[in-house]
Amino acid sequence: MKGLEFIFLGVGSVLGAYLRYKITESPLLFNTIPVNVLMVNVVGAFILGIFIVLSQQWHLDGKYSLFAAVGFCGSLTTMSAFALDSSNLLENNQYTALVVNIFANVGLSIAALIGGKSLMSAIINN
Repeated sequence: MKGLEFIFLGVGSVLGAYLRYKITESPLLFNTIPVNVLMVNVVGAFILGIFIVLSQQWHLDGKYSLFAAVGFCGSLTTMSAFALDSSNLLENNQYTALVVNIFANVGLSIAALIGGKSLMSAIINN
């Protein structure tokens, strides 16, 4: 990895981690489902969907993928917090909340990625 690529990765990572921290610093629950983690995962997937289309359309250099996809979106989204929240729900015998949490995080993140790609494709193709 070249120096400039490392800087792009680092700056994207710091920005994504900071935004995740600000969104998740005060726990927000819907019943027993942690909504903050769901929010960062869905927003990160949506941003990644937008970036994928822009990257392909504009033939962006790989360092921009390091910044946006790997750095920013990778640091914004959080599989480890999702796993911890799910584990806590399981340990507390909150099975319905566990299933909702899993399907919401996975399903809505995939839907958000597809939505971001679709939105950006529609904007570019007009």
